[in-house]
Amino acid sequence: MNPNEIDIHKELKKYFGFGQFKGLQEQVIRTILNKQNTFVIMPTGGGKSLCYQLPALMQEGTAIVVSPLIALMKNQVDAIRSLSTENGVAHVLNSSLNKTEITQVKADITSGLTKLLYVAPESLTKEEYVNFLKNVKISFVAIDEAHCISEWGHDFRPEYRNLKHIIKQLGDVPIIGLTATATPKVQEDILKNLDMVDATTFKASFNRPNLYYEVRTKTKNIESDIIRFIKQHKGKSGIIYCLSRKKVEAIAEVLQVNGISAVPYHAGLDAKTRARHQDMFLMEDVDVVVATIAFGMGIDKPDVRFVIHHDIPKSLESYYQETGRGGRDGGEGHCLAYYSYKDVEKLEKFMSGKPVAEQEIGFALLQEVVAYAETSMSRRKFLLHYFGEEFDDITGEGADMDDNVRNPKTKVEAQEQVVKLLQVVRDTKHLYKSKEVVFTLIGRVNAVIKAHRTDVQTFFGCGADHDEKYWMALLRQVLVSGFLSKDIETYGIVKITQKGLDFIANPHSFMMSEDHEYNETVDEAIVSAAKSSAVADEVLMGMLRDLRKKVAKKVGVPPFVVFQDPSLEDMALKYPISQFEMINIHGVGEGKAKKYGKEFLELINSYVNDNDITRPDDLVVKSTGTNSVNKLYIIQNIDRKLSLKDIASAKGLNMDALIKEMEQIVYSGTKLNIKYWVDDMLDDDQQEEIHDYFMESESDSIERALKEFDGDYDVHELRLMRIKFISEVAN
Repeated sequence: MNPNEIDIHKELKKYFGFGQFKGLQEQVIRTILNKQNTFVIMPTGGGKSLCYQLPALMQEGTAIVVSPLIALMKNQVDAIRSLSTENGVAHVLNSSLNKTEITQVKADITSGLTKLLYVAPESLTKEEYVNFLKNVKISFVAIDEAHCISEWGHDFRPEYRNLKHIIKQLGDVPIIGLTATATPKVQEDILKNLDMVDATTFKASFNRPNLYYEVRTKTKNIESDIIRFIKQHKGKSGIIYCLSRKKVEAIAEVLQVNGISAVPYHAGLDAKTRARHQDMFLMEDVDVVVATIAFGMGIDKPDVRFVIHHDIPKSLESYYQETGRGGRDGGEGHCLAYYSYKDVEKLEKFMSGKPVAEQEIGFALLQEVVAYAETSMSRRKFLLHYFGEEFDDITGEGADMDDNVRNPKTKVEAQEQVVKLLQVVRDTKHLYKSKEVVFTLIGRVNAVIKAHRTDVQTFFGCGADHDEKYWMALLRQVLVSGFLSKDIETYGIVKITQKGLDFIANPHSFMMSEDHEYNETVDEAIVSAAKSSAVADEVLMGMLRDLRKKVAKKVGVPPFVVFQDPSLEDMALKYPISQFEMINIHGVGEGKAKKYGKEFLELINSYVNDNDITRPDDLVVKSTGTNSVNKLYIIQNIDRKLSLKDIASAKGLNMDALIKEMEQIVYSGTKLNIKYWVDDMLDDDQQEEIHDYFMESESDSIERALKEFDGDYDVHELRLMRIKFISEVAN
């Protein structure tokens, strides 16, 4: 059968009812019908499965489809069966079948009825199945989710590594590898591992022009930010991804309490509940599903309008795949990720228990995510470059669809610095990853640099006039511009390209965007927690500040002791007029509301009435009380004068996290008597000195206090003294 003589459009209409192919489908199908090894790289939603389903239905024999997901296989088998009068046209062969069912499957394959056989890689290693398949006609083997073969893929499965040996036993059958996400490194790995270096490769564009990419700083107030975002997209479908099951449950609960229809989805729920929640989402009985990355593999909902990453994912492949579930119908798709470097450190800690080779890969993939989050260049250009695709960020489709392009950072001329950077990469003879290149520029020694004696070279420290963050940002931008490349074989090693060598010879202007600053200092973490994206009522804010000053004067304390700025901002945003609403204001507990709330509530109430203001009830984020257990434990055990170190370790916190919890407690108006602990740390004179400083200071900033005392006290001492001060003076 010559595939060029067949009218495959007719076949497409006959089986699937479509009038035309999408993108590269037709070329791929002709290659498969020609019995050639084929490699298909096509983003999710691009129509990958049709590439092997149609040729399987058209050819003699059975096509084997290897897939890692039982749910996905079942969906596809049901879809194929719905096209035919014969149920046996497609089958699944996996651990879920009983003996009778297995006999039926074998009979349908032997009689030539079955065109598609979906198998899990584990089933394919069973000798009885391999022996059976050796003796029947196989049209081809399709390996779906082929990135599972590569350790550099985001979903590596060791059982995939064995596939090539099993396929060899089936005789000379063509192989089709398909993946929805593959960096150049993973592509090379797949072809090598399947022994199909001769394969014809088809790669569709990874650009999804309708998706809008945005990254926001992750603050303590993330829940209210998410609720506000969802309420702005009322009635639309969305997915929220979290890294842990615990977080999934907590977020789903907070959303439900705040009147948003949401369900959790993670591997810890039983299969029945998972299936029910997935169906509720598909049938639009709920708007939002909160999930771990286990969700969505088999989901084909075209109108998901937003995808939120509560936690940053472990790799850009995961991020691309998860955001790719938004806007599949070409309509709106808002991809919002929350980023804080603390999350990255958590992931790194989590990896430290793994084998060294796996750790290295994990760290490298994670650094790409950090680079994406912190970059201030076009996110689309950055993402597509990662997948080996060039993108014109001026004229390309969807060029203005990201936060960096819409709110550009200042650009500075960096021609001279680019030359320095390129020369260092050239002169260190392509030995180093980004970190060592930057260390060489700023003149910092580490073991690797010492071993190669780079620290004695004349160029060592030639870029010391700029800091590490600057050089890292520049290196990323120079990489995306094609002056440098990352070597595939020794992943992470930075090499200079011909384009880079040309730049050294003939330098020209290079405008560099400054990176985003995402590292919050100790104290801004408390202060910025309530900063919301909505603009507070400036007039009311001014009135609240004046009242705070008046109250503070009356009781003889600094204004920040009455209420902190974020609390006032929250009041100017939510207009609380009752004691209950006041307790829901950021940083205001019952104690504080009782002590100072009355006058503020009266002021806000008359302001609301005088100005005919409609109060946004939906902005009062109700808490599910998940943190209160910790708080209660801390309060009770400080009352018992227990060592703070013991309290921290009992709750699995480090000292920094415990102090943060204590700060929230006292700033909300509850007393904590930590005199017993501070007395062991500082003598009376020292305590008095710090106490007087806070009493006279206009701000409770720890940064300022550190500067003021110029190294006399460390951060922990000052923070604990501030807790003692607020407790005694304010509460």
